[in-house]
Order: sequence, then C-alpha cells, then structure tokens
Amino acid sequence: MNYWPLLGVAVIVIGFALRFNAVPVVVCAALVSGLLAHLPVPDLLALLGRSFVSARMLLLFVLTLPAIGLLEHAGLREHAQQWMGRLRGLTLARLLIGYLMVREVLAMLGLTGVAGAAQTVRPLLAPMSEAAAEKILPTLTDDDRDELRAVAAATDNVGRFFGEDVFIALGAVLLIQGFYAQHGIDLTPLSIALWALPTAIAAFVIQSVRIWLYQRRLERRAALLRDGKAS
Repeated sequence: MNYWPLLGVAVIVIGFALRFNAVPVVVCAALVSGLLAHLPVPDLLALLGRSFVSARMLLLFVLTLPAIGLLEHAGLREHAQQWMGRLRGLTLARLLIGYLMVREVLAMLGLTGVAGAAQTVRPLLAPMSEAAAEKILPTLTDDDRDELRAVAAATDNVGRFFGEDVFIALGAVLLIQGFYAQHGIDLTPLSIALWALPTAIAAFVIQSVRIWLYQRRLERRAALLRDGKAS
C-alpha cells in the first residue's frame, strides 16, 4: 500500500500552522497527493477542475464577506452598539435568548442561510451583546469581550445545529435515514425530524440557562465592584 499520498495532509497542517493562505495550501496539498499517487498531470488538473465546479455554490458565501466588510467600515458595529444602548429593557440574556429562538425556528423551517457567524454574529449580535454587557459591567476587559463574542457565536451555532435536524428536507436527515436503511431499519424523514424536536427543545433550554448564568456572573462582578467602591 502506498502511503506517500498522505503527505498532502502534512502540507495542509504545516500551511495552516504557518498561517499561509488557505486556498493555495489546499491546492498544493492536492497536487502533492495526486503526484505521489502517480496520477497523470492532465487527470490531476481535470480532477481539480471538476472538484471546483462541483463546489462552486460554496463560493456564494465568499460574496457576503466584502459586503459585510463595507458595512463594518461604514460603522455598522458602532451603530449596533448605539441601538443597544437606547433599548433599556433589552438585557444581555433577553437579546441572546431571543436570537437563539429566532435562529432555531428559522433553521427548523430550512432557512439556515439567513443568519450566521459572518453575516449576523460578527457585525450585529456581538457588538450588541457587548453594549448590553457594558450596561451591567462597564469595565469589560479584553478577555471579557472575547468570551462574550464566543457566547454569541455559540448561541448561533446551537440554534442552527439543533434546529436544522427538524427540517425533513435537510441532507443530514436523509443521511440518517440512509444509515438506518442499511441496517434494516425503515424510518421516514418525518419521524426522524419529530424525534429531533425534543433534542432541539432541550438544546434551547440548556443554552438559555447558560446565557442566564453568564449574565448573573457579570452581575455578581458588578456588585462586588460597587461594594468595593462604596467601602
């Protein structure tokens, strides 16, 4: 057995470790693996071309990045923080739990692309969460802001991941159906989606509790700071 083509994996690891551009790293890894597998150069180039064409729909995601960059350059994050500052009744927990509910419900309906880390969390949800957290604890550190952004991103991921399995036309549901069919278990996509519903509800409750506990932790820190200043 020829193990030399596995060096392509090493090329990817080294390229990412050195923080090189991901696209040329992946292409170089494919070329290394193909050549070490003794694949003719014309066939290798044809394979790369077919792979690119078959995955061209994934490039639509890249088109959103320049638009988000222009919006951030125009002050979208600052405006989001100002909006949050005017909404006095909207706390950090209410903001994130409300977003979690909307994200999960939309994912259940198959609308997984209407929100996400690039188009929603970074330019809108994260700065609004920071503004809401500053109402509780004005002296947020850089570590606090990083953790808060991670909480916002996790909220988006939980909402999508556990909500999309309830949509019967999703590829994951069909994959589950095919797996069970191979083992002689006949399941319909509707039954799989219905069984995924309790898991989605449990994920919503658990993440909501985690968000509430995070807000309580900020409130306790703010109370300690106030008590320290008062003394």
